[in-house]
Amino acid sequence: MRLNSLYEGLSKRRARGQKSLAVLLDPDQLDEAGCRHLLELSETHPVDYFFVGGSLVLNSYQATLIQLLKSRSKVPVLLFPSHSLHLDGQADGILLLSLISGRNPEFLIGQHVIAAPLLRQSKLQILPTGYMLVDTGRQTTASYVSGTTPLPYDKPGIAACTAMAGEQLGLRLMYLDGGSGAMYPVSSAMIKAVRQAVEVPLIVGGGINTTEKAQAALEAGADVIVIGNQIEKDPGFLPEVAAVVQSFNAVASTALN
Repeated sequence: MRLNSLYEGLSKRRARGQKSLAVLLDPDQLDEAGCRHLLELSETHPVDYFFVGGSLVLNSYQATLIQLLKSRSKVPVLLFPSHSLHLDGQADGILLLSLISGRNPEFLIGQHVIAAPLLRQSKLQILPTGYMLVDTGRQTTASYVSGTTPLPYDKPGIAACTAMAGEQLGLRLMYLDGGSGAMYPVSSAMIKAVRQAVEVPLIVGGGINTTEKAQAALEAGADVIVIGNQIEKDPGFLPEVAAVVQSFNAVASTALN
């Protein structure tokens, strides 16, 4: 597998103690006007990554959305696919998700086999990612579509061992996700347990709808926090959460110096 600058950049940020902010854009939930507004906000309130995708992606807007992002911003665009059909070579890279919290072979390897020739032909930077759904109070679209049971909210040890196994299998990122519309975020205890269990960068998303929850995830060990639903509801949350990440990184930089 080819080396890629996206993974190397994220690894270097982790080594320096720097955190990143990813905004998850669901093509089924975001229209062009909303996307343009978020792009304007991101010019003054830094975003490190745009993740594009969703659990269904029912319309054909994904290609237009990625084209708009690439034409208006230098922020890397990463596909967040739930199906082999959700590939688009316009993006910079792909979180190649293996749903290691479940036991459905389609989402562990099946969809990947179908996508492999297309990915080989594309110029997408591939980031093999151990994807772990966490029970956060209600069944999510992701758990329903994948036919899998999320990790128990109060069992950080199970999450830690799952992540450890994923790392030993060669996955390069871990992603703890409460899913779209989570009632509450992944617990700090679970984030800490996974952070201590693996060396690879850790992404955390789902239910982060306040600055306090964002700060808690960062302090627990998340290298990247992902904000989706809350920004769809209130784009004004982007400046707030961006300020949290910037403040955290400023403290980290001071500590290094």
